[in-house]
Parts: sequence; structure tokens; C-alpha cells
Amino acid sequence: MYYVVMKDRDIRDNLATEQYLMNNVKFDEPLVLFYIEKPCIIVGRNQNTLEEINSNYIKDNNITVTRRISGGGAVYQDLGNLCFSFVVDSNDKNFGDFKSFTQPIIDALHKMGATSAEVSGRNDLLVDGKKFSGNAMYSRNGKTFSHGTLSLDVDLDVLTKALHVQKDKIASKGIKSIRSRVTNLRPYLAKEYQNLSTEEFRDRLLLELFHANSLEEIKDREYIVSEAEQKEIDKIKEQYYYNWDWVYGKSPDFTAKQRKHFDMGTVDVRYNIENGKIEHIEIYGDFFGMKDVNDIKQKLLNVKFDRDEILKVLDQFNLDDYFKGIPKEDLGKLFTP
Repeated sequence: MYYVVMKDRDIRDNLATEQYLMNNVKFDEPLVLFYIEKPCIIVGRNQNTLEEINSNYIKDNNITVTRRISGGGAVYQDLGNLCFSFVVDSNDKNFGDFKSFTQPIIDALHKMGATSAEVSGRNDLLVDGKKFSGNAMYSRNGKTFSHGTLSLDVDLDVLTKALHVQKDKIASKGIKSIRSRVTNLRPYLAKEYQNLSTEEFRDRLLLELFHANSLEEIKDREYIVSEAEQKEIDKIKEQYYYNWDWVYGKSPDFTAKQRKHFDMGTVDVRYNIENGKIEHIEIYGDFFGMKDVNDIKQKLLNVKFDRDEILKVLDQFNLDDYFKGIPKEDLGKLFTP
């Protein structure tokens, strides 16, 4: 296994680096990346950004907002959070199998004293029943990455003010508020790790993952981004993570809307209907899928807003590739009038 420790503290730069390394550098072993960010919100690929954030609060508090290329829900991060990302050949892991990706992190946390840390639900890590990590996954050209957060000492009050969590998602967890569901890892670590900075916490995890006693022992496992690679990464930053259209997008007023929360994520379908046909469609949500829902959106354009006609289009797709783990019959009901 190789590793990359990102020096930048801007989420947009780090996501661009992750994307570049996955798509352009061939590794003969898995790769793990670690990065730390200044206050920011990262929305999932298919989410409606403006509906996930508290815009006024974010502007007043200088919180960066961007969109990632993986699915899942919006997350808040600050300098008290550590992000990790595993990059592997797609054949080595099943898409959506978060447990196998995150188990090395869980094992390391157990050794550091957080013995109640566990994988729960579709993509969360919990300690004492409270969430300290959310994870997302992306697959392309034979490679898959699974990245996640580790809340060591995040300002949870800011988190609850900056994010706008839909009521149906909270209700599905059987809780009254998002603040009551999340926690930080620091109180659960063994005494000798209680006062670690985020950087020291990262280094400790690295040593546990590599079964090493010092960073010097694994120096030959570190991958350093070259100047030429950085120039290519800068292009990705501008194309995606600094791009307003990518982060926020543009949508018309919708004439039909249906939304449902499933165990494997929320799907929100919105149509603009003109003369009985679908003129525009958006598919929002925190679901996961190996393939891009734009494929489905394009096929539905100019189709009659009719149950049978829409189902004919959906039957052309293996919907599990786009909405992992959500039954085809339930999606059919959601997409049709």
C-alpha cells in the first residue's frame, strides 16, 4: 500500500488531487490518502446544493462549499476533522461495500481505545451509537475510491447550523435532531491519545494501517505529487471544484416533484412538463450508484409524462447501477405520476 498526505487545507484542492491520482496514476498496490480542511461543506454528486446548506450562515462564516464526484449526503468539515480515502482496483472490492473499505480504520481506532467504533447502516461509522464518520464511493475506468470523514474534534454547533438536513432523513433514524446523532472521537480514545492534534491523529492512524513504529519506516511508501501533476490537478480544480455551475447548478421551476427516503438513500425526482411531455428532469438525492443518472435523464427528455411510457424508459436500464440497493419497483412508483 502507498499513501499520500496532502498539505493543502482547501477541500477543493484535495478533492481534485484525489480525482487526479485515481484516474491518471497507475499504482500496483492500493493507495490511501489523508487530508484536513478549513471549514467547508461538501455536497454529494446528485444533491441540490442550495437545499442542503444554510446559505446566509455559510456566507457570514466564510465556509467553503463544493460538490464531490461521489454520491451520498452533504458533510461539514473543519480542522478538527480528518478525511481518508482508499483507492483500489474495482475488481478488488464490490461497489457499495463500505464495510470492507472502512474496516482497517475501525481496527486502528479499536487499538487507539475507541473499542465501540463500528460500521453501521449503509455508510456510517458509529461510536457508542453516534455517528463520527460518513462515507461515499466512486468508480470509474476500473478504479474505485471510498472516502470518508473522521470527526476528531469538529465544532458540532457549527455543523448543525451550516447544514440543512431534511426532516424525513432525521425521522428515518428515529431521532429528534442531527445534533443528537453525531459526536466526536476524542472522548472515546485511550488516555494517551486524548490530546492529539488532527495531524498527530492522522500520523497515528498511518502507523496503525502500516503496522509501523515510525513514519521513517514507511517513507518509501509515500507518494509525492510532482510539479507536472500539480498543473493537471489545477485544471481539475477549475473544471469542477471552483466551478459555480458544477457546485450549484441551474434548475428551472418544476411542475411535478416526488421524493422518498429509502434505507439506501433518498431519491428526489423533479419534472418540468410542457404539453404533456418531459421538458426537463432533475434527479437529486444522497443515493449511491456506479453509473451517472444523467444517462436516465437524457432518455426521459421529450417522453410523455405517462406511467407506461416512463416505465418503458426505465426498463432499458439496470437501475441498481444508478441507485444501489433501492428496489426497481419502488423506483418505478417514484418516477411515475
